Amino acid sequence: QVQLVESGGGLVQAGGSLRLSCAASGRTFSSYTMGWFRQAPGKEREFVAAISWSGASTYYADSVKGRFTISRDNAKNAVSLQLNSLIPEDTAVYYCAAGAGDSTIVAGMVDFWGKGTLVTVSS
Repeated sequence: QVQLVESGGGLVQAGGSLRLSCAASGRTFSSYTMGWFRQAPGKEREFVAAISWSGASTYYADSVKGRFTISRDNAKNAVSLQLNSLIPEDTAVYYCAAGAGDSTIVAGMVDFWGKGTLVTVSS
């Protein structure tokens, strides 16, 4: 079992940056692929980024590639998402997720979800 708690959301102007953090509990954190998803108002939840258990591989949605960076620290049971060059379309609730493998989490098959943190980008 893995519990995930996100933090770091807030209101930011377009062009600004935020850093989202996800604290995980559970001794098996390092065995999971970790990811971030988001859900904008009136839209379905979508994949944003993922990182393999070792941190060696990362994956991004085309819409955030080059602007967002995912990282993890297995010693601290933590995963982060750096959001740069934010645009209003990035406004959403961002969810931390843990999954069994890289391809499965990118496909949206998630074992554990956090409760989310709201990011609002003003124009």
